[in-house]
Amino acid sequence: YGHDDAGGREALDSVFAHVVGAEAAIVRPQFFSGTHAIACALFALLRPGHELLAVAGPPYDTLEEVIGIRGSDNVGSLKDFGITYREVPLAADGGLDWDALAHAVRPETGCALIQRSCGYSWRKSLGIDDIRRTIDLIKMQNPNCKVMVDNCYGEFVETSEPPMVGADLIAGSLIKNPGGTIAPCGGYVAGKKDLVAAAAARLSAPGLGVEFGSAPGHVMRAMFQGLFLAPQMVGEAVKGGLLIAEVMSAKGYRVQPLPRAPRHDIVQAVELGNRERLIAFCEVVQQTCPVGSFIKPIAGETPGYASEGHFC
Repeated sequence: YGHDDAGGREALDSVFAHVVGAEAAIVRPQFFSGTHAIACALFALLRPGHELLAVAGPPYDTLEEVIGIRGSDNVGSLKDFGITYREVPLAADGGLDWDALAHAVRPETGCALIQRSCGYSWRKSLGIDDIRRTIDLIKMQNPNCKVMVDNCYGEFVETSEPPMVGADLIAGSLIKNPGGTIAPCGGYVAGKKDLVAAAAARLSAPGLGVEFGSAPGHVMRAMFQGLFLAPQMVGEAVKGGLLIAEVMSAKGYRVQPLPRAPRHDIVQAVELGNRERLIAFCEVVQQTCPVGSFIKPIAGETPGYASEGHFC
């Protein structure tokens, strides 16, 4: 069961909460992915009759089925539980539409979802200052509306995290930034103590919450080590993004963010123009890797994504 794991699980929860400026955190290998952690957070915040409002345009691909806006009838999506969905389109420049956000929240809006990273969309990622301003606008309209931040790809890129500027919950994946390239699996939810407990009950069951969830010693050690190394690994990823942006832009390709622009996540997008160039680019990257250089990546479908393009 993992009762009384004060030296491992509880210590990691406490350290993680401290690092991101939250009241509490649950960091578990039992979270399959960032999407799983985000889904637990959304179900913790929303109830039948509530509305989920995405304030930065369409959500990340894998959340579409969680919300119920794509192919998920009768499997337990938010829509199945009577929760409606609405989104605020982005402004023409790919940033937040501040004028629209100023009057977007309704009485039934139970949760506003902020996606920090651009993900696979061609848009600007959000900095902590943008997130702070967004939260202030939301709370001015409805103080009872909870704010949830999809924090994937953004952890430790800046010196502050969303709970430090008013976010009620954040969630993400240990396979990305906070795992430091070492954590083999897992995710996290952090924020207000009562809301973290509600998300933990969604992961496990009501009455079990944060008090359950054993993990093998080698997995727990890797999660601690990954968190310790995360800032360095994130820094290296940011440097790699800057290099790719500079080189590919000089070769005439569209890039987002632009070379030497401020960074708010570790994502660097390059528009290669067609499927053949994309596959050729991925093949060359694999060929020059220090591990698995003999492997040929093949485009295929991945659960949760609507389009081909993830490589296996």
